[in-house]
Amino acid sequence: MNTYRNFSLQRISIDLSNRCSKACDFCYNHSFVDGKAEWQPQEVIDLMKDCVENGLQSVSLGGGEPFEYEGVFEIISALTPLVFVSITSNGLPLKNIEVWDKLMKNRPDKIHFTIHNPENEDDVNNALYFVDLLKRENIKSGINLLVSSDKIEETKKLTKQLFRLGILRKEIIFVPRKFSLQPTPEQVLEIAGNKPFQSPSCLLVCKPSERFCSISWDKKVNYCSYSPSKAKLQEISYKGIINALHSIDFKSCMI
Repeated sequence: MNTYRNFSLQRISIDLSNRCSKACDFCYNHSFVDGKAEWQPQEVIDLMKDCVENGLQSVSLGGGEPFEYEGVFEIISALTPLVFVSITSNGLPLKNIEVWDKLMKNRPDKIHFTIHNPENEDDVNNALYFVDLLKRENIKSGINLLVSSDKIEETKKLTKQLFRLGILRKEIIFVPRKFSLQPTPEQVLEIAGNKPFQSPSCLLVCKPSERFCSISWDKKVNYCSYSPSKAKLQEISYKGIINALHSIDFKSCMI
């Protein structure tokens, strides 16, 4: 049983589904084209409202691909007046004009676009296109750059390109790929030009947080998205989240 008892959740990441047309083979969520969604939009809204009443400051909507989740704009519309709402996306659904128009009517606080393959020009150009477009629409944007230990030089080259194009250091999150291809902190520092950079705290140390939790598409709670130690929500509420966290015997994803 874990010893982290004094929870004060400030940030929550919730995966709306494990549906994603890209279906990357390394996805921690095992997302695929015909993935499932157990969450109803109103369940997410009610749960996050309850969390806000208990001190939640920000919620991140993920997946799968969140813009492939049918109720995502209903959720954004309901939550943005209450809490900071960010989204992590591959950007592909936004090429659909109907989806784009809905985004313009239901504007989250921030969207980060993921680049999984630094050598893939289509991936890179897609992310850069939408980062620039959202800046023009006064929506904060940025890039989640996946760092794999077998692509250090490619990622270093891309990072220099991003800086040259005017992407600010604070707009890039270097996300270490997990399991067999996880980079070292020194490698990520080298990629970032040996200057301060943003990255998940687990790059340095893997441990539970009293201020953050991850909720999966199938309504399970964990201290992070990667750890195998997940607990099913028995009650869709802030209390239910805390009870689930209390029940977890935390295990590192590296075990």
